[in-house]
Amino acid sequence: MLVRQNLAEPNQQVSPFAFQMLYKIAHIISCAFGPRFMLVFWPLGLEWRLMSPVAGSKKNREFDPITFLATIGEGRKSLTAAKKQGIFTQGDAADAVFYIQKGQVRLTVVSKIGKEATIGILDAGNFFGEGALAGQSVRMGSATAMSECQLLRIDKKAMMVALHREHAFSDLFVSYLLARNIRYEEDLVDQLFNSSEKRLARVLLMLAHFGKEGVPETVVPKISQETLAEMVGTTRSRVSFFMNRFRKLGFIHYAGGEEGGLQVHSSLLNVVLHD
Repeated sequence: MLVRQNLAEPNQQVSPFAFQMLYKIAHIISCAFGPRFMLVFWPLGLEWRLMSPVAGSKKNREFDPITFLATIGEGRKSLTAAKKQGIFTQGDAADAVFYIQKGQVRLTVVSKIGKEATIGILDAGNFFGEGALAGQSVRMGSATAMSECQLLRIDKKAMMVALHREHAFSDLFVSYLLARNIRYEEDLVDQLFNSSEKRLARVLLMLAHFGKEGVPETVVPKISQETLAEMVGTTRSRVSFFMNRFRKLGFIHYAGGEEGGLQVHSSLLNVVLHD
């Protein structure tokens, strides 16, 4: 059975960044799944080829990744991380993949001169640390709990066995990797062509899960303006300026209480869509 997904049309240019990320993902997939998947590079495009039949659609619909990950046996460990607790640090051994059952995790990277940047905030249902499957010997960044988290730590060997054994799980993991790559490319385009105001609006909407399946979580957990500035790629003063503007226009609202969450309204989409 052959499944083809064009990732670049013949009349579109694929950025070197996209090729680099796709090559990394291809390496993860080839290491984990063996001959089941093959990435074909065409002169002006890319495609995935599935080399063996996919499991039945009913099985895919009934597959529960949380239940499966909780029962894969040896090599799995449940962890609880308190708010602001480090999960792993840049430079640590990359020997496991993590799955978020509950909470939020912040991914950061520190440059050689000591400058820190936030490269992502992940919610329940996301994996992180998957670079271990691509041959990374050490962590390229750090992961910290932004709230109380419940995690599953799956050893590299156990994860590889699980991906080979359960085709529904491997299909889900491939979908996750491709979605993550699309996000990276969107972030790059956003950084290159959009103003800092639009980038901030997009970050807030993504944190509130607008555009994803299910009902948006309009209240974003407390997040500092310094972190937002790192994610947007601008200064804290610019973030403060735009946040005050969004508040005055009714796009956002600061919730009270100890958590101090931020309420994001769908009207903020007007900032992203406005030329």
